[in-house]
Amino acid sequence: MAKKEMKTTRKHEPQDTIVEGVRDAAGTILLPAKFAAQIAEEVAKRIPMPRRQPRKKKTKQIDNAIFLDTSAIIDGRIFDVFGTGLVPGVVVILESILSELKRIADSQDIVKRERGKKGLFLLDRLKKVRGVKVVVIPDKNGQGEPSEVDEKLIKAARDNRGRLITCDYNLEKKASISGVTAINVHTLATFLKIRAVPGEALHIKILHRGKDISQGVGYLDDGTMLVVEDASDVVGHFIDVIVSRVIQTTAGRILFAKKI
Repeated sequence: MAKKEMKTTRKHEPQDTIVEGVRDAAGTILLPAKFAAQIAEEVAKRIPMPRRQPRKKKTKQIDNAIFLDTSAIIDGRIFDVFGTGLVPGVVVILESILSELKRIADSQDIVKRERGKKGLFLLDRLKKVRGVKVVVIPDKNGQGEPSEVDEKLIKAARDNRGRLITCDYNLEKKASISGVTAINVHTLATFLKIRAVPGEALHIKILHRGKDISQGVGYLDDGTMLVVEDASDVVGHFIDVIVSRVIQTTAGRILFAKKI
């Protein structure tokens, strides 16, 4: 009877297919599909998933743009050229240039402060000029990037195949050596000056006396000085003169004339 009871007890024990699974011919345990899925899901929760690195946005290249430096912005004459519609297109301002203008505008020196405010005002007004689009681009501060403002400006203009407008002679030459087309506002103004020649008659107002007590001095519309002999007695009046000679100096041209 004892043997029969032992056999009966074995019939009520859990079967191997529930506890261990079913073994195949090679002895590998084959778990039920549902149980295996639960194990896989639990393991997946415990394993950290690698984070995807955000893709870096590529900065779009701005071809044939005009880059302005601080000196050209403060000078202001180039904005009159933009206003005529003669030079349409994209005008690029670096963030470092804006920061430099703001530092000047916040200066304790009254003259510097006014110059900085003037530059910021002209830039804001440029945005309203038809045919001109103002773009502000961030500085590149990565490894190997230049730290000086002038170097950043030259590199940005070269990378975008743009032109640089400045009033700084040294920056103009440095940009030209670096393969960037640089235009100096002072040089441009010289090209646009009135070409008066000896023998040409002019109608001009005498504003003050010259170095010589007998001389009177007036100015052409482009700022060229005109020294008139024996005109100290007509200061404040318009007179007709004839150009006698032209002298070229490092500061510009000086015209000498005689009363007609």
